[in-house]
Amino acid sequence: MTPAPPSAALLGLFARTRPTRDGAALLRSALHARRLVLLKALLVRVRRHRAELGDGVEERFEAAWHLLERAERRAPAAVRDLLDYPTTGGWLAAALTAPPGPEFDARLAHFDALALTAALRAGCALDLTVATPHGTLSLTGLGRLLTGADRVAVRTEGHHARITPEGAGPDRAVLLPRDLGDLGDLNGLNDLGDPRALNDPGEPGDPCDPDDPRGPGDPRVPRHPHPGRPADADPGRSPAAAPHWSPLLRLPGGAAVLDDLDPYRVPRGGIGTPPRTGVEAGPAGRAVWADHWRAALRLLDATDPGRAEEVRRLVRALVPVAHADRGTGPFGATLRAAPGAVLATLPDGPREMAEVLVHETQHTKLAAVHELVPLYTAGPATVHKVGWRTDARPIAGVLQGAYAHLALTDLWRRAARSSGLPAPWRTRAGQQFERFHHQVGRALSVLLESDELTNTGREFARHMRQHHARLGATPRALR
Repeated sequence: MTPAPPSAALLGLFARTRPTRDGAALLRSALHARRLVLLKALLVRVRRHRAELGDGVEERFEAAWHLLERAERRAPAAVRDLLDYPTTGGWLAAALTAPPGPEFDARLAHFDALALTAALRAGCALDLTVATPHGTLSLTGLGRLLTGADRVAVRTEGHHARITPEGAGPDRAVLLPRDLGDLGDLNGLNDLGDPRALNDPGEPGDPCDPDDPRGPGDPRVPRHPHPGRPADADPGRSPAAAPHWSPLLRLPGGAAVLDDLDPYRVPRGGIGTPPRTGVEAGPAGRAVWADHWRAALRLLDATDPGRAEEVRRLVRALVPVAHADRGTGPFGATLRAAPGAVLATLPDGPREMAEVLVHETQHTKLAAVHELVPLYTAGPATVHKVGWRTDARPIAGVLQGAYAHLALTDLWRRAARSSGLPAPWRTRAGQQFERFHHQVGRALSVLLESDELTNTGREFARHMRQHHARLGATPRALR
């Protein structure tokens, strides 16, 4: 069911960029409704074009769909959390736009892994085979298993899932514990959902049946002492001979992760001009990202606690991307298909990281608002100059940029006027406010003079202009 559009009062709060709990709840509801619509659209496409699918593709898709339904009946909150994860949206967009034939079939293969992730998080008893294209099993929001095979057998045993590459012996199986957060440096990723114990499939009943009298978390089978390690592995065996589990990094101070592994975290061909591709950070790089994230949240907590809380609520994943080439500046982006993921090159430090997080969070908010109540029409291909870009932008780009920079000028004003913050941050904030406040004002004039905004969009821009005026000409001029 599509959520009701925001009230006039809530829309005004959105336009002023200020965080609200009601606003965050509405955005989450809108996101989930959109994901369900896209998932149903994919099901319809598969069934309507079954004659164009490769051998066995429809059967595997239907099996994965039924597994997802089983998991949802058992743990609806965990499955909702998975469906709303940013890269699920990236996969849906790629699958729905793929041309019929081998490319579409390849996109559908990822649904096996998505449904398996749902079943593992729900605590389902499993005994099935899953495709692992290119020898990779990606568990959305959790990590990646390099299998070295095109298929793996998955069977739950007590509190664990035993994953065995096709044609491999028991010494090459991997045991994943029931608590999927307790894998290597994932550092207890329990907040992403409600992982349940993987009950012994030899016991009567189906742990994915909501009417099953047994509850999750059967304590009779002890936890494996080496989560993610190949079962019965020979310590002297070459690491290349065994599957390898790589968990995502849980970022400190919230539920977000550093996602540098998911195959759908960045669109094929990269993002931006020139295009940037996703990169794996590596252990040392992950530590730097985590330090920047921690320090940025600490800085936001001290400057604007409401915005810090908004970042924690809306950012699900931080996605490292490569610099396009030497001499390019910092880069940040949010994909319309994957709200909640901040794609960025590594910022220079905590101040820059804080700005990227606030900036990209506004893109997520505005895209969701536009889905609920259109703010602009497709209109003619008119483009406009804005102060923060060298290229001219369509009206949608002007609105997105003005909205994000309005939030930043609000943040910089608060930082510049606070005596309790570090002097370098206050100085930078004052300089940035001086630089961008006028540019935002010019962009708002463009918006209010445009005939491409809807009536609601024009009212939204008026609220933005009122807030911009309240910020004043300089942070020092405010009382």
